[in-house]
Amino acid sequence: MPTKNKRNPKSTQESLVDPSRSAFAVKFFHDFLTHTKGELGNTPFFLEPWQRDYIGKLFGTVDATGHRTYRTSLLAIARKNGKSSLCAGIALKLLLEPEPGSEIYCCAADRSQASLVFEMAKVCVEQSPVLSKMLKVYRNSIVREETHSSLKALSSEAFTKHGLSAHGIIFDELHAQPDRELWDVMTTSTGARRQPLCVALTTAGYDRKSICWDIWRYAIAVRDGAISDPTFLPAIYAADPEDDWTSEKVWHKANPNLGISVKLDDLRVRCKRAQDMPSEQNTFLRLHLNMWTEQDTRWLRMDHWAQGNGSCPIDLTGRECFGGLDLASTFDTTALVLLFPLDDGTYWVQPHFWIPEENARDREKRDRVPYMQWHKEGLLHTTHGNVTDFDTVRADIVNLCKKYNVRQIAIDRWNAHQLTQQLQGEGVNVVGFGQSFASMSSPAKQLEALCVGGKLLHGGHKVLAWQASNVAVTHDHAENIKPSKSKSTERIDGIVSLVMAIGIHASVTTPVKQNWDMQIL
Repeated sequence: MPTKNKRNPKSTQESLVDPSRSAFAVKFFHDFLTHTKGELGNTPFFLEPWQRDYIGKLFGTVDATGHRTYRTSLLAIARKNGKSSLCAGIALKLLLEPEPGSEIYCCAADRSQASLVFEMAKVCVEQSPVLSKMLKVYRNSIVREETHSSLKALSSEAFTKHGLSAHGIIFDELHAQPDRELWDVMTTSTGARRQPLCVALTTAGYDRKSICWDIWRYAIAVRDGAISDPTFLPAIYAADPEDDWTSEKVWHKANPNLGISVKLDDLRVRCKRAQDMPSEQNTFLRLHLNMWTEQDTRWLRMDHWAQGNGSCPIDLTGRECFGGLDLASTFDTTALVLLFPLDDGTYWVQPHFWIPEENARDREKRDRVPYMQWHKEGLLHTTHGNVTDFDTVRADIVNLCKKYNVRQIAIDRWNAHQLTQQLQGEGVNVVGFGQSFASMSSPAKQLEALCVGGKLLHGGHKVLAWQASNVAVTHDHAENIKPSKSKSTERIDGIVSLVMAIGIHASVTTPVKQNWDMQIL
């Protein structure tokens, strides 16, 4: 177990553990189940000490009537510690209990995630001579005809799940649940059962308004004795906020399978990357140390950015390049960033910015951002008045396309229809580029990798450097990232444009994209 010893021993129910029932549950894993993946695939499922302790308590703790005491459990542990395979065994154990017509469900935010535990259970049955005689495996269910019981996978379309009568629930990746509806529907479906069990398994998240955070806090309160709930079994393996997350000794707190299913060398590589790449730090803390973080993440390190401060090594006239164009409101900056692949594997970044002159002066006075100084230095274009003159922007872009071989310019497809049509009418190859995680995550990570490796050259452009220092990224539940304008401290349109330029370049030049991906992995 993790964290400091704040628990109240009197709050535990270990005195009610039936050693024979605990041993029987452990023996079920050893005798009937096999590992389904990796180096241990198709070998007997011998539980590790922490797993034996957990399974023994979960199934061996009984009340005065002899029924299982625990009705709910939170198993929170870092990735690759075998929680999914453990819960596949739990699901099969519940399916084989003598509960008539028992319904066992593997639940998750989406169908593919819900199917992970279910598919592991299917393989366990198919590899066991004993279980394969007792259970029938179908595409979407595992059935025990003797008791008319079944095991199925369910996803988060909770409105279709009313009317169920669950005996067992395996709730996978609770942190990814978009709301609490599926949790409420499933956990309230157990009322007709004598000894139902819901096991929620998860790694830490970042959404402090989520059902996962609510259950996590409740589990800690039960564990520490602040709340008395003999039906709830907390099992949280995590580093503490005050721990040195770079220390290998700390890693054991969140990874009881370290050295077994979790490889020490792999954690060392990921920890080093998290130290070098700030956007990877929160991912490392959440997934590998099981620590809750904030959603928004500081991103580019300016010492890494400064590696590209040198001057351009070649004449770029006529050179192939790719552009990203981010149109701000009519009152603020618009950015075009051209990305030039160079022969030595580096990339030259040439940014162009436009802002209404009146607004530039106001912003300089109000926010102390030196727009007019940047304009004097030739780093920023101003247009007359207090709104952006997009005719000037269009004319400048057309001239740039005459000077350079601009293959494509990526633009947010939702807010630039008129300018897009005008540029295309001028012969500029403009393509729409989505702003979702699906579109932005890969090139954002590629940008970071290039920055860390010193392969992104920009000549120390002051406006772009200022925007690089402003950027925060946001994550989705799949650990995709994208620059967040709402979370960033100031303007970041040049960085958004650069991400789009990298993305459109990668879509055209597949081999280069593969090389970038290799740097990230």
